[in-house]
Amino acid sequence: MFKKNDLKMQKNFVLVTFLFIPTILISLFMIYPLINLVVISFTSWDGLSPTKTFVGLTNFKKIIFDSPEVWVSLKNNGVYFVGHLIFIPIELFIAFLLDKRVRFSKMFKTITFLPYIINTVAVACMFMFLFSSQDGVLNSMLQFFHMDKIGWLSDSEIVNYSLTGVSLWKFSGIHIILFLAAFQSLPTDMIEASIIDGASTFKQFYHIVLPNIKPVIEIVLFLNIRGALQIFDIPYVMTGGGPNHASETFTVQTINTAFQYQNFGLACAMAIVLMIIIIIFSIIQKKLFNLKG
Repeated sequence: MFKKNDLKMQKNFVLVTFLFIPTILISLFMIYPLINLVVISFTSWDGLSPTKTFVGLTNFKKIIFDSPEVWVSLKNNGVYFVGHLIFIPIELFIAFLLDKRVRFSKMFKTITFLPYIINTVAVACMFMFLFSSQDGVLNSMLQFFHMDKIGWLSDSEIVNYSLTGVSLWKFSGIHIILFLAAFQSLPTDMIEASIIDGASTFKQFYHIVLPNIKPVIEIVLFLNIRGALQIFDIPYVMTGGGPNHASETFTVQTINTAFQYQNFGLACAMAIVLMIIIIIFSIIQKKLFNLKG
């Protein structure tokens, strides 16, 4: 009896010991900053003053009713979301091909994943040279064919599409690898049975592959929603939100509100609004998948 109690106490001690440090780290770097974020969102604070003025829901009212530029920035975020959403079937198809259906598939897997591991600032700088209006590669090619130059990053009509192209090049690789892992986890006997029954490649893909990789599709869609709403480094480095705020995303505007305009209260409120939007979209996505499932 005593030995069992001693063993149980030892297990509990080991469990508490192993969980203590992670719990402290989570509390220190996640829970406390989140609480502080919520508190500051109800104040007017410049980030330096020792005192914070309580303003209630004023910051949230300003975001929703008195800041049309917020809705413009969300529309810019929407371009990224739609671009990545449209590209998901292409990512699925590429992953399907890389699943031992093309020669040198291992080499192509590496090439596909490589952009994702490259530093985003380095990627942005590379594409800035590619999109340059003066001596960029794309405009040089257009001139070679006697066509007019295009302001890939200076034209407010197309700048978001240019930046979305950069985002696709950078992040599509991780989606393809996730889909590829899902394909490789499928039981081979199901595919073999469908081949024996005479099912075409399309029927195999639609009736067997897609239903079995539904959880991965759900993950990719969530990454798409979160990534599109949180996109910051690509537009910030390449255009700074220009020209004339045409490529300013919600996160870029939040950062500028905090550090350029020194309104940390409003910036914190914007961060909370962003979290709420992501949660709402995630719930809607979950509901839609459950309806289809």
